[in-house]
Amino acid sequence: MNENKKNIYFVGAGGIGMAALVRYFLSQGCNVAGYDRTRTALTDALVAEGAEIVYDEAVELIPEMFRNPVTTLVVYTPAIPASHQGLCYFRENGFEILKRAAVLGMITRGTKGICFAGTHGKTTTSSMAAHILNSCEVGCNAFLGGILRNYDSNLLLSKTSPYSVIEADEYDRSFHQLSPYIAVITSSDPDHLDIYGTEDAYLESFAHFTELIRPDGCLVIHEGLKVKPRVQDGVKVYTYSRDSGDFHATNIRRGNGTIVFDLVTPAGVFDNIELGVPVEINIENAIASIAACFLTESVQPDKMREAMKSFLGAKRRFEFWVKEPGESGRVVIDDYAHHPDELKASISSVKALYPGRHLTVAFQPHLYSRTRDFAMEFAKALSLSDSVLLLDIYPAREEPIPGVTSEIIFNSITCEDKVMIDKENLTGTIKNRNFEILLTVGAGDICNYLPAICSEIKG
Repeated sequence: MNENKKNIYFVGAGGIGMAALVRYFLSQGCNVAGYDRTRTALTDALVAEGAEIVYDEAVELIPEMFRNPVTTLVVYTPAIPASHQGLCYFRENGFEILKRAAVLGMITRGTKGICFAGTHGKTTTSSMAAHILNSCEVGCNAFLGGILRNYDSNLLLSKTSPYSVIEADEYDRSFHQLSPYIAVITSSDPDHLDIYGTEDAYLESFAHFTELIRPDGCLVIHEGLKVKPRVQDGVKVYTYSRDSGDFHATNIRRGNGTIVFDLVTPAGVFDNIELGVPVEINIENAIASIAACFLTESVQPDKMREAMKSFLGAKRRFEFWVKEPGESGRVVIDDYAHHPDELKASISSVKALYPGRHLTVAFQPHLYSRTRDFAMEFAKALSLSDSVLLLDIYPAREEPIPGVTSEIIFNSITCEDKVMIDKENLTGTIKNRNFEILLTVGAGDICNYLPAICSEIKG
């Protein structure tokens, strides 16, 4: 990457990982422009911050300033098809073109990278760690896969901190571009089989990720994973889980809408850790993030304790939209879960938080390939709820696969109250239901309907 290039063009600028880099280069005084297929609240925010973004791939829409290969760097995401007109133009005219992951690796290589990887859990754990470090004098640079509600951004910057907190994405083997000082692996349930093909290949990718940890670094890995680490000599390996491992919880207390626990560490017990977002899955997420910060030897227990209590979570990660008072008050929660294990954890967390109350889950499957590969697992997870509203598949980067629709999930859901609906009918369907607890789930655009849903509830 040529440091003299001050014009940065992003192909796929509105992706959450790309957005952090857009913000980074804007902060460095670069001229930033790009393309995305869909205008969203995030792209609007990037435009307001100084980026120029278009929503048509026509070459003539590329600003003149970004047509000089000497002064322009092009950054793209693998989710963009090779046939994209703008990408083809840049390739045919000698531009330096780099994947998002390669750019992130270059930016963070000179820092002590704290990298969170895993099929699920990496956005919340990396956000927690970033908040812990940012709440202390040490600070951090953070490139996150979710908008952290404490800061309304997925990018945190520090001119003095040696640490970078990075969400290490396994899609397209992107995390192989990183050089972790501390690596955390939260989970390794098979995903992205359109890229990897087999579970063994997926696990091998995580094993290679562990080889990239610096010799003076650490690996923190969830107990019981199938990943077989291959760390270099000198790398210290620690395990964690809720109930056992080098880092684990004890004396868990639940009540009055709170979760408090004591944390067992190799250096002793940190007592009274209270979760700012009190859901079951965040016990393990907090353990992983605190373990990573503990191993930096830069954060005191009382600072970690204060940060965990004030942590508001990332947007779309178990985010409360409506929370009416009283034992019978209606509740609306939104979650980004898009893998069967994430979906199961999300539903189980809601049921644990509101025992005995009727749970309605509105789920939008994400990707044809993921639906094909995990239809039965999705159905099993959804069957844990009391009522299911199942939407059509959100295609994202994919073309349709013959025979793959939401119906293959729907047919295997065992709860009696289930219905398939178009997303355009979601608000009206919910309006006509006397629900108690509503959980909207999926990585597509189901969240766009939440303002209208909440307006109907409050109106």
